[in-house]
Amino acid sequence: MQTLQAVLDEIVAEMSAQADRGEVATYIPQLGKIDPGKFGIAVVLNDGSSAVAGDAEEPFSVQSISKVFTLALALGRVGDSLWNRVGREPSGTPFNSIVQLEREEGIPRNPFINAGAIVVSDILLAGHQPREAIGEILSFVRTVADDDTIVIDADVANSERVTGYRNFALANYLKGFGNLHHAPEMTLGVYFHHCAIAMSCLQLANAGRFLASAGMVPSTGHTVVSSERARRVNALMLTCGHYDGSGEFAFRVGIPGKSGVGGGILAIVPGVASIAVWSPGLNARGNSMLGSIALEQLTRRMNWSIFSSRSA
Repeated sequence: MQTLQAVLDEIVAEMSAQADRGEVATYIPQLGKIDPGKFGIAVVLNDGSSAVAGDAEEPFSVQSISKVFTLALALGRVGDSLWNRVGREPSGTPFNSIVQLEREEGIPRNPFINAGAIVVSDILLAGHQPREAIGEILSFVRTVADDDTIVIDADVANSERVTGYRNFALANYLKGFGNLHHAPEMTLGVYFHHCAIAMSCLQLANAGRFLASAGMVPSTGHTVVSSERARRVNALMLTCGHYDGSGEFAFRVGIPGKSGVGGGILAIVPGVASIAVWSPGLNARGNSMLGSIALEQLTRRMNWSIFSSRSA
């Protein structure tokens, strides 16, 4: 069997030869400036060893991948009462759908679509000023990654704020249905900033290790969520982590994953590894085109699908 490093090197070579790389997310101007030729991948195993290839150490905007961390943090804050305000079902509609939110009377389908993540941000804002809530989220990400150098890209956050009309519409719908407890602009300030967290593939893979290790940060031994809660976050990543492309991702890749329109994907092989891949070009569903292909190849070659008869 090939070594993990050899597999990653092969995948990077194969992705570099791909002519169709998808389209970068130009509706957020700062993201539209990213070179679509970038590609990086990092894998951190539960024993602490890692393998990287391509542009794996170049920071990028994680965007909606941050919703994994805010969900874990909010569950720690309010527990299962969170599910009174957010559902747990796949959306089947685009991640910024207003129609679905109106039809379902202000209860977002899951915490990974924009409306659901805005509600989660509202929960984290309770008892805090926006700056404090943002600081708490960044501190949590740094803790699970065991890396204090992770920062928020202020230019990306501002770019989202000045162009985020649909998110403002979603927040106002939520407020109108009584499912937003703070002023929309305050909650959205938290939301835009956590989406603008910047990490490299290696940092992101390290940050995801607690989900591959039953809620524990292996490098520190600190348990940040219960094993049951880690399992549930992974389940939501599998069923809802790629918006209306979640079924396709589960079918082809077969592990929990969460995408972001910055072109990143965090994927988890429970008990085995945390994986991060980055390729800025998106497919029609808003997920990294080459990132999805690369993860399919990786799980196939390493036999890492959670549906395989052998998990490692």
